[in-house]
Amino acid sequence: MKKLPYGISDYERIVENNYYYVDKTKYIEKLENLAEPYIMFLRPRKFGKTLFTSVLEDYYDVKKANKFEKLFGETYIGKNPTKLKNSYYILRFNFSGVDTSNSETTIQGFKEKVTASISDFVKNYELNFYINPEMTAEGLLNNLIIAFKNQKQGEKLYIIIDEYDHFANELLGFNTDNFKSLVSKNSKVRKWYEVLKEGTESVVDRIFITGVAPITLDSMTSGFNIGSDITRDEQFNEMMGFTEEELNLLMKEQEIPEEEQKKLLPIMKENYDGYKFSLNANERIYNSNMCLYFLKDYIRLGRIPEELVDINIATDYSKIGSMLRLCRGENRLDIIEKTISGEGIITEITQKFNPEIAFGEKEMVSMLYYLGYLTIEDEIVGYPKLNIPNKVMKEIYSDYFLKILDEEENLNIDSSYYSQIGIEIALEGKIDKATSLLQKYLSNLSNRDYQRFDEKYVKLIFYCIMMNLKIYNVKSEMEVGREYPDIVLLPKDSTKGYYSIMIEFKYLKKTEENKLSEKQEEAKKQIEKYSVVEEMRTLKNLNKYTVVVINDKAYIQKI
Repeated sequence: MKKLPYGISDYERIVENNYYYVDKTKYIEKLENLAEPYIMFLRPRKFGKTLFTSVLEDYYDVKKANKFEKLFGETYIGKNPTKLKNSYYILRFNFSGVDTSNSETTIQGFKEKVTASISDFVKNYELNFYINPEMTAEGLLNNLIIAFKNQKQGEKLYIIIDEYDHFANELLGFNTDNFKSLVSKNSKVRKWYEVLKEGTESVVDRIFITGVAPITLDSMTSGFNIGSDITRDEQFNEMMGFTEEELNLLMKEQEIPEEEQKKLLPIMKENYDGYKFSLNANERIYNSNMCLYFLKDYIRLGRIPEELVDINIATDYSKIGSMLRLCRGENRLDIIEKTISGEGIITEITQKFNPEIAFGEKEMVSMLYYLGYLTIEDEIVGYPKLNIPNKVMKEIYSDYFLKILDEEENLNIDSSYYSQIGIEIALEGKIDKATSLLQKYLSNLSNRDYQRFDEKYVKLIFYCIMMNLKIYNVKSEMEVGREYPDIVLLPKDSTKGYYSIMIEFKYLKKTEENKLSEKQEEAKKQIEKYSVVEEMRTLKNLNKYTVVVINDKAYIQKI
């Protein structure tokens, strides 16, 4: 049995240390067959981009020709090698980890990354080259290209750039002014790419660039307008991440019994699946890092892990706030409401972001797509409909939505209060503390906000509160015999005797409070209709409630 390669992005290490590799090498052939030699490919964080660039490096490196069979013998490309295998000198850059505290640290960090990569290249290929510490990043690259051309006559370079936009994303989220000055106009980054483009006229034969978002493309356009972006090409939809078939093969390799696989797959599907990057793609993709984290802990513990999200991944995705803050006012709340409620957003996806133009709803939604917070759910008259891909992302949105309300109204909700809510619901089957928190949010919203209020908005706030309860699966509009109760709470562990909860919401304006009894009766009839469905009748310890909200007051009835 091969080991799980969790956290390992070095292909040679995976092979030599008997780790399992989900074979993506057929895409090497697809890339090589493209007419375009300079490729840009974007995916969200933790989708295996760095590992794929490592595969490319090992496949094309002239110095690893004697290792070809060992490295690739068991793979698709090993059995179907292309004409360009082991024919390039590989110059690889990785721009993650640049210190973006200020302009000086960013410029210095960018140069240090360039210098380190050139130093490795010079040592690896025994090139006679002096790295002048006084020289700029673009000057070093230019001199290296000249030295390579003179010393390795007839040979070609394959340039691989990983995380090309990492520092730009950091700047955009936390220091927009520095972003504009360092990434656009006559910046060092732009000049560096101008040099790279000039290199394609002599010794740079192929380029593969990965990152998360097309943040800096417009900034680099005049200096680097030769790249082809295949991010949304359906041929490459599954090039990174796991398909369901690949995930099943991985579990089989780990000798997980088939019955156990049937239990694990729905959990991973609900939490990690759902990504679709091309409108015309047929398959949806699992986040590969999240799946490896889950399986690693399952194998180690012998049970499903309590925490379904790796803290490293959660921290990365929790930066949603820094990006959403670029989109001010009502647009930001509209985006969150539409996505959490499941309504989704129909829009074109921006292919290039211009840092000089303010972010509107279209740009913000597109950014969320590239970052993995939204994905293509459907196609509406030729336009993508974007929605949240899975439960993990929905939890992140819900948490951020409540934080917005907390910050704007200075509520300072103690996180321990959610524990109290969970205990009351699980052990007593009551929702008093949960509705009290709902009322607190409602009572602190301005009169202007009440103009947009309706049943959906109230339910959205309550749903986000419930998403903080770790022991429950929260179902919004769950189908029950072709009916759709507003909120259903189902214990994740059905063996502990916790209560299940079903709630139907109604909303009245202050001027309509005389209709309270009428609305309560309407909600009660709906609850009774849901209750006779077998799926609900078989639930143990099911408590049913109606909640009618008038402005900021919630009226609860247990049915």
